[in-house]
Amino acid sequence: MITIIKREINSFFSSTIGYLVIAVFLVLNGLFLWVFSGSFNILDSGFADLAPYFELAPWVLLFLIPAVCMRAFSDEMKMGTLELLLTKPISLNKIVLGKYFGAVILILIAMVPTLMYVFTISQLGNPSGNFDVGSTIGSFIGLLFLVMSYTSIGIFASTLSQNQIVAFIIAVFLCFSLYYGFEGFSSSAFNISELGMKAHFDSVARGVLDSKDLIYFFSVAIFFIAITVLKLK
Repeated sequence: MITIIKREINSFFSSTIGYLVIAVFLVLNGLFLWVFSGSFNILDSGFADLAPYFELAPWVLLFLIPAVCMRAFSDEMKMGTLELLLTKPISLNKIVLGKYFGAVILILIAMVPTLMYVFTISQLGNPSGNFDVGSTIGSFIGLLFLVMSYTSIGIFASTLSQNQIVAFIIAVFLCFSLYYGFEGFSSSAFNISELGMKAHFDSVARGVLDSKDLIYFFSVAIFFIAITVLKLK
């Protein structure tokens, strides 16, 4: 499996895809948080708080992760290399997990520079260092869980079509539906928001790691990885 992970990471950075993903993620967040006026601008809010970043990041990742994952298996099927890969002395489970963790690692690499936002917020606080540390740590953990879930969905979507654009659109639709769909259809009579990722992400972002939130995110990731394996079989 380690070989597959290395193969995926090398393929990302041997082309412009890996660098483009990192650049797009950092530039979009930087512009909305520090340059463009609006509800996401931290300097305009007057508070030393990273809440705008954690509101924006799930939506940016919702498009970015499917863009990373869309070629995982669709490209292999289109180029005819999937059959060759399956003949290697490695199980199908390890192939899927290798591609999955390769994509997760790439997204985490893109997110590492955003840790500098914590230092910036700390310096902007009055006095210096006056910000909600627990909520910030919880929100970063929540983003990690979102990355895990989005990536599993993206990997699964890449098995549904040889066309990368079709795989991308399916992944975006599924990610959006699971992140915000239940929230949008929820009402006072039928509160189904707990079925969506947003409710659990918001819960973790408050700085409280509840077992039900952990179980939810791991269940989503495991479910889509499992049906990816079944689809390939």
